[in-house]
Amino acid sequence: MTDAPNQTIAAFGHPATLIKDYGSWMVLLRPAQPSLGSLVLAATEPALALSALSADAFAVLPRAIRDIEATLGRAFGYDKINYLMLMMVDPHVHYHVIPRYAAPQSYGGQTFVDAGWPKVPNLGAATMLDAGGVAALTAHLKSFWPK
Repeated sequence: MTDAPNQTIAAFGHPATLIKDYGSWMVLLRPAQPSLGSLVLAATEPALALSALSADAFAVLPRAIRDIEATLGRAFGYDKINYLMLMMVDPHVHYHVIPRYAAPQSYGGQTFVDAGWPKVPNLGAATMLDAGGVAALTAHLKSFWPK
């Protein structure tokens, strides 16, 4: 088991939730899914503010975002996508990536309802995935990730 670069990444289940490592950023599956395919895009640096990130981290960010949007589009065909930078509980720089859906989505025998649609995502209405669900959805998204 690999140690997480910072406590925020650890809090989101690294390494079990790791989908892609870009060096200065990691894409993780969000175990609490407010909508199907919800992710965390987390900086690996110890920065506690966006302005504290290195130039290298900013240089890599567009590629990570393009890959996220392409993957979620191919895997689930979201209607919209939201990036939320909250950092209230988990202190290191990270975005909650919430694909948005007008209609309920089904995956792995579960139904995922975007309870906030068409307004702000309702993070409190998330579907909690068990370890098997995390592993399955992580593998599914990895299979769509650009090479």
